[in-house]
Amino acid sequence: MDLERVKRFAGDIALKRAGASAVLLSYLGDKLDIWRAMAGAGPLDSGELAARTGLSERHLREWLAAQAVAGHVIYDPGRGTFELPDEHAAVLADPDSPAYQGGGLECAAAFWLAADRIAEDFRTGRGVGWHEHDPRLFSGVARFFEPLYRTALVGQWLPALDGVADRLREGAHVLDVGCGHGGSTVLMAQTYPQSHFMGVDYHEESIAAAREAAKRAGVADRVEFLVADAHSYPAGSWDLICFFDALHDMGDPLGAAARARASLAPGGAVMVVEPFARDRLEDSIGSLVALSYYTASTMVCVPNSLAQDGAALGAQAGPDALAEMLRLAGFGRVRTALETDFNLVLEARP
Repeated sequence: MDLERVKRFAGDIALKRAGASAVLLSYLGDKLDIWRAMAGAGPLDSGELAARTGLSERHLREWLAAQAVAGHVIYDPGRGTFELPDEHAAVLADPDSPAYQGGGLECAAAFWLAADRIAEDFRTGRGVGWHEHDPRLFSGVARFFEPLYRTALVGQWLPALDGVADRLREGAHVLDVGCGHGGSTVLMAQTYPQSHFMGVDYHEESIAAAREAAKRAGVADRVEFLVADAHSYPAGSWDLICFFDALHDMGDPLGAAARARASLAPGGAVMVVEPFARDRLEDSIGSLVALSYYTASTMVCVPNSLAQDGAALGAQAGPDALAEMLRLAGFGRVRTALETDFNLVLEARP
């Protein structure tokens, strides 16, 4: 046995364990709105922060110390104060920032809450349906994707499809399958006021949240949200059907794709946005993005599909596997329209 290798790997695991601990404490800062209280406030001691938040000073004192050790806040030993830099606030406290990660912290908490249930399903081979998770997963996923949608959906993804953005500007009928809290649907409706949008999801609580989001955004007159799955949404003639990070964890992704193809209007297109993945596992070794996506796939995506006795493609299916599935569903033209560090955007047409 190479003892130096043991030492290096033990250090690696200790570092990752410390990182998980930092994520846990950062989640508490998000849940308790501590980060927002610190944003733009300058240096604060634990008593001043307690006055701002109404939280226990002693708890905050220990929490702040941990955040200083982690490098999340700046500690001034002479004054005994802690400051959240503006650059860190953009990541932890500002939901309008493209770098915001509050949703990811909430998802991490939901993963841990599901760990015992997932462990049991490792033994039985059963799965865990999306609706069976802690509600923090639903809100966390919505918050996680919102900054990405604002940054990429209208500015990058839709323009990468042949002629789709022009069609939306002129007026089109768009279906968002697996819409969750409706962030993608609402954003498209705000950007393309001439088009009509429908979002569907089998999760009733998420659809209720989506309807409220449409009202707040002032687009409820041209956005409809229905409780339906990928096989039961209203038959129609859709100019664009979207699957945002949803197709891979469906029980029957092939059937969902086939139904989408049959529901397209002449000249219509299907857009499939998936987490970035390589076709070969060996090409992802060492990638932090792949590690994050494989974790989510193990905890949520594969169990959700298995709960439906499904294909369990997983979030890292890869572009070739996804394209082949779309071809099997009857699409004659399938291409990867765009690759980013975090996503694959596929365009499929009959």
